[in-house]
Amino acid sequence: MVDLARATRGERLARRASGRGPVREFLTFVLGADVFGVELARVKEILSPPPITPVPRAPVEVVGVCSVRGLLVTVVDLRVRLKLEARPNTRRTRILLAVAQSGEAVGLWVDEVLQVVRLSEADMELATTGVGTEVSEYVLGVGRPQGEFIVLLDLNALVMG
Repeated sequence: MVDLARATRGERLARRASGRGPVREFLTFVLGADVFGVELARVKEILSPPPITPVPRAPVEVVGVCSVRGLLVTVVDLRVRLKLEARPNTRRTRILLAVAQSGEAVGLWVDEVLQVVRLSEADMELATTGVGTEVSEYVLGVGRPQGEFIVLLDLNALVMG
C-alpha cells in the first residue's frame, strides 16, 4: 500500500510544467517525511551506498569517503546537515553524486530518490534572506508543482557549509 501512495505522489510530481516561463529541472528525493530537490544538471549519478571509510576528526555531517571508479568522494549526510532527525538506512537509501561549482565531486546521502521534476517560474518561490531558520542558508526556495511542496536546496551552500 505504501508503494501505491508513493507512486501516486511521484506521478503528480512528474507532470510537466505548463507554458508559464522558463523551466528548470530538479532531482527530487526524500529525507524523513519531506521532499527536497537539487538541480538535475549538478547531479551526475545516483548510487547504492558503496563501502564508506570513516574519516577521523571530520565534521559530524561527513559520513566518510568512498571510491567511485577511482575518484575519492566525500559523502555528506543531508539529514545531519539540515538538522533533521536521524533514521536508520533502508534498501532505498542512495547517494547522489553531485558536482559543486568548484568542480569537487561530493556524495549526498538521502533516504530515497523520487524523480525529476520540471518547474516553471510560476511553480517556484525563491527564498528571501529572512527565511528565519538556522538551515535557511541551504534553501534556494520552494517548488509547488500540482499542489505538491518541494524544498529546493542550494547545492553550493550544502557543499561549502
